[in-house]
Amino acid sequence: MSDPSQIVQVLGALLILAAFAGVQLGRLRPDTWSYLWLNLGGSAVLAVLAWQGRDWGFLLLEGVWALVSVWSLVRKAQGVETVAH
Repeated sequence: MSDPSQIVQVLGALLILAAFAGVQLGRLRPDTWSYLWLNLGGSAVLAVLAWQGRDWGFLLLEGVWALVSVWSLVRKAQGVETVAH
């Protein structure tokens, strides 16, 4: 894995997987800052790489993931609950 873009891709995936695993293992809640930032960071990295590689399906997935993460962060900053309990 000497290609720098592959390393960045794996790091982006690890950010998203850390958020997912954190929720599944009860270490994070999906309405926490850390969960939302992990998702945004990972999805944004992967969306940029998908754009560069012209991987349109992957760009759609990661782009929407990033937009939803941004929307959730903005709503949280406004004090609006983002996850139904």
